[in-house]
Amino acid sequence: VRLSKKRRQYFVYCRAFLGDMTEKMQASMQQRLQPLIARCCPKASRSACGLSKFLCGCVLMRKLMAYMRSAMDTYGMIQDGDKVAVGLSGGKDSVAMLYALARMRLFYPKKYELCAISLDLSFGGVETDYSDLRRLCEKIGVPHIVKRTQIGQVVFDIRKEPNPCSLCSRMRRGALHDEAKTAGCSKIALGHHLDDAAETFMMNLLHGSRIGCFSPVTYLSKKDLHMIRPMIFARESDCERVVRHECLPVAEKNCPADSRTERQKAKELLDSIEKDCPDIRYKILSAMRRGHIGGF
Repeated sequence: VRLSKKRRQYFVYCRAFLGDMTEKMQASMQQRLQPLIARCCPKASRSACGLSKFLCGCVLMRKLMAYMRSAMDTYGMIQDGDKVAVGLSGGKDSVAMLYALARMRLFYPKKYELCAISLDLSFGGVETDYSDLRRLCEKIGVPHIVKRTQIGQVVFDIRKEPNPCSLCSRMRRGALHDEAKTAGCSKIALGHHLDDAAETFMMNLLHGSRIGCFSPVTYLSKKDLHMIRPMIFARESDCERVVRHECLPVAEKNCPADSRTERQKAKELLDSIEKDCPDIRYKILSAMRRGHIGGF
């Protein structure tokens, strides 16, 4: 449906600020917007509940894309003609990032292509079912590559690593880099967000006796690839809300070490600190940016 430029701008403006309105103001705005929404999404306009969900979903999606665009512009993550491999593990973070990047192709000034790559670690020798993710990729027009590996068996059954995360991470990165290069991609997008950056900072400080974090953009000279992290300004909760409101499929966690990692401990520590020091994660990110730590 084609709307006039003025009406389209008005529609977008109202959706963007709906989350900050009182209930009375929201009801008034919904009444004024209903004729426009009926033309764009007839199903959402049939009930007040459907209308509210539609508007709420629009605000959440726009918020996540705004964070991503800010990071992409700030650090020059994407250039014209890039083919970006999205590391699609099936978790909420990677699924939300893929969905947002696919939507952003419509309006982002730099034109780019996407390719989703899923690495099956085959924990316990059982292959992961990616059929739901494949259907999502078909829906949004993104090619989906599934690479079956034996990383899970090597780490847990053969090597029997007491601290498996480090070895598993290195092996996964190597397999992802190789597959991205084979697919003709120039960049790899990873689903790390602001919470991950703060947790990595704390892990390096407490266990590595150093101040550091991963970089928003990393150049891999051996593979001639760039790793980018478009969600570095977004919170984990932003990803969760988008996945929930958009009804996006998420793969089940089947890692034997899940919830028993140093990252989980760092997350719990930050949660406890946040009770006395609100927005501690934002403050850590701001400190890293001011100190130019890790390329921020």
